[in-house]
Amino acid sequence: MSEDRDVVTVERTIPAPAERIFAVLRDPARHREIDGSGTVRDAKGESAPLEMGSRFGMSMKMGLPYSMVNTVVEYEPDRRIAWQTTGPGPIGRHVGGRIWRYELEPVDGGTLVKESWDITQESVVTRPVVRLGAKTTSRNMAATLERIEEVVAKGGPSSDGTDTDGTDTAG
Repeated sequence: MSEDRDVVTVERTIPAPAERIFAVLRDPARHREIDGSGTVRDAKGESAPLEMGSRFGMSMKMGLPYSMVNTVVEYEPDRRIAWQTTGPGPIGRHVGGRIWRYELEPVDGGTLVKESWDITQESVVTRPVVRLGAKTTSRNMAATLERIEEVVAKGGPSSDGTDTDGTDTAG
């Protein structure tokens, strides 16, 4: 784990090809399966595979239910995907701004997956409070990487009718 004041990164080598892992990451409907925090409920609206500029909503729950809107801000197929969160409606720019980033690097034995929680663009109003959650977030991210490994190891169809390796399962 690497950690500085506003960016926390955890990593894990997952014994699967980057393409299989990336297929899960770019499917918002699968985020609940891999979420190590237990806060992600469901993708809101249509769940199309993510690409640069995609916007997608997530139903969340941390004590009370809430929603977040995410925009994909970094995208390199099978290598990197990141989305930035905002709250819904007019208060959205004041609640959010954190970036969730996944970087995938093929290595012997699989793929090195790095997940980062980057709050450098978080609102200056909320950043000090959000920063207090860094240790918990680090533990949750480690759990997320473990869940990603479990999901890609078992394979099977994703919500878009493809296998987690991206191949069509419709026959």
